[in-house]
Amino acid sequence: MNDQYPTSTVRAFIALAPPDDAKAELARALRPAYEAYPGMRWNHIEDWHITLAFLGELPVATVRLLQPPLARSAAARNPLKLALHGGGHFDGRVLWSGIDGDLEGLHLLASEIRAVVDGCGVVLEGRPLRPHLTLARARRNDPTGVVDAAAELDTFTGRPWSTPRLHLVASNTARGPGPIHYRDVDSWPFGGAL
Repeated sequence: MNDQYPTSTVRAFIALAPPDDAKAELARALRPAYEAYPGMRWNHIEDWHITLAFLGELPVATVRLLQPPLARSAAARNPLKLALHGGGHFDGRVLWSGIDGDLEGLHLLASEIRAVVDGCGVVLEGRPLRPHLTLARARRNDPTGVVDAAAELDTFTGRPWSTPRLHLVASNTARGPGPIHYRDVDSWPFGGAL
């Protein structure tokens, strides 16, 4: 991990990632918005994820400490059945797709993962889980488009999919200007995943 992140800390979170075909389905539905609002900061499709626990800036040693208990947690659970559904926005600035399917299971998984993180001594913000997949952000000098793009997603219903893996992800946020890049630190299959 130090080769990939030469600093002593890593900005990290724990997430689920929709499969590529589910993301491609949503990307096709977003084509009119991509064309109508090219000034928005669109997240790269390979970075789309559902955050279960945001960990913030952590020492690399702490990230390593989290890996074995997260692997055990994933192995002890069956995959969830989810789907991307609809759209919305946070404060007219952040465009997202909603999540449908086994939401009770998703909340339970997030609670279990947050308990694992807490058990490793990492203090989390007390934010409740709001299952979503962030798609884009308005630029500071051009906030147009987010509300309209969200309305265009109202009728979107993606196909159901299973969550095959739990991901521990790091980002380069706060490492300077430029786009955010995400990288898996590690990921683990759920117990019933193929």
